[in-house]
Amino acid sequence: MNFKIAVLQMHSETGNIKKNTETIIEKIKEASGHGADILLLPECFITGYGLPVEFSQAIDDNALCLKEICAAAKETGTGVVATAFTKGKEKPQNTAFVIDKTGQIIMKYSKVHTCDFADEACLESGDEFKVCDFHGIKIGVMICYDREYPESARILMLKGAEIILVPNDCGSMRPRLQALSTRAYENMTGVVMANPNGENAGSSCAFSPICWGEDGVCIDNTMFIADEMSEGLYYADFDMDKLRTYREHEMMGNTFRKVKAYGELLNAEIKAPFIREGQ
Repeated sequence: MNFKIAVLQMHSETGNIKKNTETIIEKIKEASGHGADILLLPECFITGYGLPVEFSQAIDDNALCLKEICAAAKETGTGVVATAFTKGKEKPQNTAFVIDKTGQIIMKYSKVHTCDFADEACLESGDEFKVCDFHGIKIGVMICYDREYPESARILMLKGAEIILVPNDCGSMRPRLQALSTRAYENMTGVVMANPNGENAGSSCAFSPICWGEDGVCIDNTMFIADEMSEGLYYADFDMDKLRTYREHEMMGNTFRKVKAYGELLNAEIKAPFIREGQ
């Protein structure tokens, strides 16, 4: 059983929801033509990732653009992780909708680790990491800054994620690529990221959890890393049978964890040198 993910490396236009939606539908059709099961978009692609953002600029769950994207997914039989600023309780949220091949929204996830040290301080953060069943494959989502914290991917793994999809929009990618490769290794999950192209940006990527072969020899778990400037679709094709066999036999993930020693992870106290304004 193969699971093929199309990854869009491209900028959208801030505030131009109509054009961005047309681009998404065009890319769904292109991805479908290449046999993709799902299309992963960069962060806030529908609305554009322009900050600060007002509540009035965010979309709601019944927005026409979402309905049009759902219709395209149903027409082509290709799912999509659609991203946008959405209306939270009092402020906008940074959200990803997982839409299945029948055009149904099967999960809405709002970014937990908003960048409160910068312009994302205008956002309302999510409060839960989520996993959904995408036609028999367990998918988790973490958005951009979420991936800086190993707890994000770890919780998704503990909730059953086999593949973690990462809508992203930032630069300085080299250490972040290394971190994503590590998230794949330590959780035995596939990890795939979509990032807009640009100088010191781009570098959309996919990593397999399989880090050594049956002979015990280490192998490179990189499936692809895009360059910085190219625009377009990239593809990651996961052999789910091999991935699941590996997860059933290797010793990372939730195998021999010593959770009795982890209590400090839930201690909310912040001490120097980690004290920052706005915490």
